[in-house]
Amino acid sequence: MASGGGYGDANQRIDYVFKVVLIGDSAVGKSQILARFSRNEFSLDSKSTIGVEFQTRTLVIDHKTVKAQIWDTAGQERYRAVTSAYYRGAVGAMLVYDITKRQTFDHIPRWLEELRNHADKNIVIILVGNKSDLENQRDVPTEDAKEFAEKEGLFFLETSALQATNVEASFMTVLTEIYNIVNKKNLAADESQGNGNSASLLGQKIIIPGPAQEIPAKSNMCCQS
Repeated sequence: MASGGGYGDANQRIDYVFKVVLIGDSAVGKSQILARFSRNEFSLDSKSTIGVEFQTRTLVIDHKTVKAQIWDTAGQERYRAVTSAYYRGAVGAMLVYDITKRQTFDHIPRWLEELRNHADKNIVIILVGNKSDLENQRDVPTEDAKEFAEKEGLFFLETSALQATNVEASFMTVLTEIYNIVNKKNLAADESQGNGNSASLLGQKIIIPGPAQEIPAKSNMCCQS
């Protein structure tokens, strides 16, 4: 169904632009996850992110060209002022914690609350436990995170930006779900307009209004490794 696209954005026609935000405490690996997805890179001496930055990567989902615009922000409190602009227009979010630092997981409810206060209510959210390569230092049992994700209706995966484990899968989970929601909206709009023009959403930033997002059965999502 979905296939990863190139890392360079050629001059191809873009059908959709999806904005996805990365949130979570400082030093959980948000920038590393982004570097791995957007450029297939990992740097051991990564510096703290200052303010806000974003990367794009173009990929193909169901024969449509999707440009993922992934936003990364500093986890430090002093940058919280960027909040509303940061979340504006986002249709997906990755909530990242470090599996070796319990505190970063304990802060997730606060990040989720901030997200729900500022973002569209139908935003597609995945909980990401990063640094799964450091299994011997694990401080957050997978079960705890899985339980929290199920309770809150989130997708969930554990990733290793260092080993490139599940990074692609976590982004594709979010982007494919956004694509499916948008597609359903297009079909519904078509049906209500008879022979209306389904291309009205093409190439625009997609903000998904309407009924609550449908989350597929979690059982087959959460634990694939």
